[in-house]
Amino acid sequence: MSLSKDALISYIQRELNIDQPIDGETELFSTGMLDSVSMVGLIAFVEDKTGSHIQPADVTLDNFDTIDAIMAYADSLG
Repeated sequence: MSLSKDALISYIQRELNIDQPIDGETELFSTGMLDSVSMVGLIAFVEDKTGSHIQPADVTLDNFDTIDAIMAYADSLG
């Protein structure tokens, strides 16, 4: 299983109903675009695609605020 940047962006736009453009540096949580409820679905999506379990302590803005940060974190899981 693997997570791609395009799949992640598509998931956020489609499943979390975000209709604005998103790129690697778009701040998702610190700008209020996504909220804590969205985070639950996002974590489940990343876990499903990577086949890994995300530790609660790893759920930080450093790891999840941008697409690039999520991708870097996902890469560190494997």
